[in-house]
Amino acid sequence: MIKLWPAIDLINATSVRLTEGKYDSEEKMSRSPEESIQFYNQFNCVDRIHIVDLIGAKQQSSIEQDYIKALRTLTDKPIEVGGGIRSVETIEAYFNDGIDYCIIGTKGIQNLEWLAEMAHQFPNRLYLSVDAYKREVKINGWEQDAELDLFELIEKIESLPLGGIIYTDISKDGRLEGPNFEITGQLVNATQKPVVASGGIRHQQDLEELEALGVSAAIVGKAAHNPNFWEGLS
Repeated sequence: MIKLWPAIDLINATSVRLTEGKYDSEEKMSRSPEESIQFYNQFNCVDRIHIVDLIGAKQQSSIEQDYIKALRTLTDKPIEVGGGIRSVETIEAYFNDGIDYCIIGTKGIQNLEWLAEMAHQFPNRLYLSVDAYKREVKINGWEQDAELDLFELIEKIESLPLGGIIYTDISKDGRLEGPNFEITGQLVNATQKPVVASGGIRHQQDLEELEALGVSAAIVGKAAHNPNFWEGLS
């Protein structure tokens, strides 16, 4: 089965979800971050937990690092963290706190030389998060246009020792209307790197369709708070 990575998106130590990346659409989730981790701990199909510092992404610095360090103690599962990671010092601090993987977004997209340096310093422990309206790449908490095509970017980073590429179609994110299967499938065919799908995943049928496309893992947000999503999973 496709790898399942439930998401915990943080604003002020609270688990929230945004719709289409808009901060004014903030919706508090039914489970706290602590309760979410305890819930995910019971599933073998969850082989990683995905945590994002949303205010960190917007303010271009790590805001929730101390809180995430406390969350790290609640599970033995691997944890990846993204949001506001712009320096080697932040990456090293997260790794020293026991975080297994870091997600690089805006800084890596804007500065490919820095991304290459970080990827070689921490091989296969960094993931490049590419957030786009279909193919138009966005940066700085999805609020700015990078003036870059998704597939042009992927070609430029193909040789780097990254753990994989996380693709989010912002137009699908938080809407529970299904991921962008078409572009996600094209991305799988365009790179040798593992492709992680994010945004819009509703149910297990979406996971099956993504797996059929060759997607390596799926990040699940709102749907992970729906008890029906977990039926039959162990």
